[in-house]
Amino acid sequence: MGSASKQSNKPGNHQGATGKAGATDRRARIAELRAQEQRRDRRNKFIAIGAASVLVASMIGVGAWVALDAKSKQDAKTAASKAPIEGVKTFGNLSRNHVTTKVNYPQTPPVGGDHNPVWANCMGTVYDKPLENENAVHSLEHGAVWVTYNAKASAADLKTLSAKVKATPYSLMSPYPDEKGTITLTAWGTQLVLDSADDPRVDEFFTKYVQGPQTQEPGASCSTAQ
Repeated sequence: MGSASKQSNKPGNHQGATGKAGATDRRARIAELRAQEQRRDRRNKFIAIGAASVLVASMIGVGAWVALDAKSKQDAKTAASKAPIEGVKTFGNLSRNHVTTKVNYPQTPPVGGDHNPVWANCMGTVYDKPLENENAVHSLEHGAVWVTYNAKASAADLKTLSAKVKATPYSLMSPYPDEKGTITLTAWGTQLVLDSADDPRVDEFFTKYVQGPQTQEPGASCSTAQ
């Protein structure tokens, strides 16, 4: 019986083993939490990179589409500016002197020639009374399109034409009772007579001749404001 008393039942040894095991568990738990955090950070990083890549790709795609759309519109405008317009008449050898007297023009309305030193305001201006020929011709020299009409033009025609002119710098519109055609579109040395404002050649004429190749003084002001 005496030998049995040699077995150790000291509480310290048991507590020491338990304490070591607990410390090991805590370190393992901390390591696992850190590993989870690292995995979460990597996952978030991948998500952010993926989102950024999608955003960049979208921006590139939108930018490319905008560029292509702009180029397509410019190409269409360039093609339209070169295409002939049925019915357009052209006149050459037009003088460009500034005069303060009345001018006897061979065309009605006139398409160019000597003109007054002061141009008519042509920044999308719609006049309700006839203009002096000499002032309007000066506007043509600056690259404006002059829209005129007589009593045969309908209210719908006038509404359509005035909206077109008001939206277009380097254009002007006024009544011209003596003209033969219902509607006349005039640029320097160039003229087209129409029966209706719904004629697609209205848009074609504006596209080609507003500040077009016939312009004698490109970039010159079309405003009379000082």
